[in-house]
Amino acid sequence: MLTFAVMKSLFASWLDLLLLFVPVTIVLELLKADHLAVFISAGLAIIPLAGMLGRATEHLTTHVGAGVGGLLNASLGNAAELIIALVALREGLHDVVKASLTGSILGNILLVLGVSMLAGGLKYERQKFNQTAAGMGASLLLLAAVGLIVPALFHFTAADRGVAIERELSLEISFVLFAIYIMSLVFSLRTHKHVYVEEGHDGSNLVEKPWSRSESITVLTVVTVLVAVMSELLVGALEHASKTLGLTQLFVGVIVVALVGNAAEHSTAVMVAMKNKMDLALGIAVGSSLQIALLVAPILVFASYLFGTPLDLIFTPFEVAAVTISVLIVGFVSMDGESHWMEGVMLVGVYTMLAIAFYFLPA
Repeated sequence: MLTFAVMKSLFASWLDLLLLFVPVTIVLELLKADHLAVFISAGLAIIPLAGMLGRATEHLTTHVGAGVGGLLNASLGNAAELIIALVALREGLHDVVKASLTGSILGNILLVLGVSMLAGGLKYERQKFNQTAAGMGASLLLLAAVGLIVPALFHFTAADRGVAIERELSLEISFVLFAIYIMSLVFSLRTHKHVYVEEGHDGSNLVEKPWSRSESITVLTVVTVLVAVMSELLVGALEHASKTLGLTQLFVGVIVVALVGNAAEHSTAVMVAMKNKMDLALGIAVGSSLQIALLVAPILVFASYLFGTPLDLIFTPFEVAAVTISVLIVGFVSMDGESHWMEGVMLVGVYTMLAIAFYFLPA
């Protein structure tokens, strides 16, 4: 059973008011309501659930130590996005899956980091962060971009080799990306963990009393099930909702679905930046993008073979260009080890321009 203290801290954020949309979504689905209403309601319900997943993981890390805690945060940090993508993958919506991956990467390194720098910069004239850790993150992001570029280049230069070869290439690149992700964990949690001390996320930032191990696991289990149910309803209504709104599935995947899955992390990064903890804000934004590119994307490719419809990593030229440009911009912004509000404005501006372009892209 969950104690009153756990229930109180579970519903500590104003975003948690959106939990009302969990029963609302279920009722709408049972009543066979309009697909657009179900889509909007399910999306709003996932936002606080994703935040609860992060909160429960943070509490659980206080019982397993910093090393395993870091691994848990890395593994469960993007659980909501992974569940949504797996449901879409099972439904055969490969374009939506790839678009949501692109959107998560762009949303984290441009919108989340940009708003964090803007909010923190309005309060503090100059905010400093660990230059070495930021440089490592930027380098890994560039490598992740290469993982997207290579399959696309192969597709446009050697498409005559056939779909089977392209899928095999994507699978092998996924193994490489996954291996690099494991090595990055060894680097940050073992051999060079002193570099990442500033951005430690092992539960020491908790204000309230840590939950017990059983309470943390109970919350994780219940919330994961609810996220899975809401994701099922969200994806089921996605196609009809996008047609009703006159939006392409590419735009819905890159912008809408990505924002829904990342909303909780958005608010966390902004709040810690306003407390002058730019190391942690940068770690959340860049770290989440790295998890998407190096962990979630390979897992989805592996899982697609279980569903019988292999997923490739051939993104559209515009998606590849958008990710590459964004990674380079973030690299330039973070190279000096400090930030101010104008850098935040620039990052948000780039995200806005890309979002407008995705809106006008044909289906």
